Amino acid sequence: MSIALTVFQARAGDRNDLAIPGAKSIGEVLATELGIRASPIGTPEKALDAHWRIELDQAMAALRGIQTHFERVMAEGHRPLSATSRCAVSLATIPVIAKHRPDACIVWFDAHGDLNTPDTSDSGYLGGLALAGPAGLWDSGLGAGLALHNIILVGQRDLDPYEIELIDTGRVTHIKPGAAFVAQLEAAVAGRPVYIHLDCDVLEPGIVPTDYVCPEGLSLQDIHEACVALARSEVIGVEIAEFQNAWRPEQSPVSPAPLIEALEPVIDALKSEPTQTR
Repeated sequence: MSIALTVFQARAGDRNDLAIPGAKSIGEVLATELGIRASPIGTPEKALDAHWRIELDQAMAALRGIQTHFERVMAEGHRPLSATSRCAVSLATIPVIAKHRPDACIVWFDAHGDLNTPDTSDSGYLGGLALAGPAGLWDSGLGAGLALHNIILVGQRDLDPYEIELIDTGRVTHIKPGAAFVAQLEAAVAGRPVYIHLDCDVLEPGIVPTDYVCPEGLSLQDIHEACVALARSEVIGVEIAEFQNAWRPEQSPVSPAPLIEALEPVIDALKSEPTQTR
């Protein structure tokens, strides 16, 4: 197996223009470290910061492009490692993972659940619907197939009523930040294959530039320790979202290297054949 490095460079529910260059910078660091070339998908455009319906219509061509690319990657037996700029890109990627690996769980590191539907969302933000589409809770036009019992939310502390209901009724697993979260995560995974989504706002504000600011998040050390635990399972793929290349548009770029270093255990696992099943 080999790693397929992908960098999404189109607009997908962007509220500002910092995540597209942020994804590019992640791709450049990973390409250098791994000695591979990245496949760019899409063309940068200015953010719309519009209602989810407008954003989805405008992004659909690029989202279908990365979905077709993911289909090829998975069909050829590669492992996807992706810088996806915004969480909304997962509307396209996760259905492909669910199709090819229905046995896998999606480990969703995020300050938010992203499990709202157009009917339950108060904000109308496309990114807040990103995981609900693949789970079949609404029809995005990009497919579904992800079973709710295969979703593991990690690090969320800004949840909406519908998302809380999904958790409280046991339909979705939620691992809260805290001293025992790594052990709880490993128990929830229970040795299953994993596909990892990391939204950078799962981190404590101030660690890396990202759009949303949610206090009481995880540290880079927390992420590293979680990745050590996850690497004990088969790692199918990793996608990194919501890294912005600067704190503000007028400021100097920030390197994603510390973030990538925290993720090294699962990135290393992508290079290897599975070593453990339970």
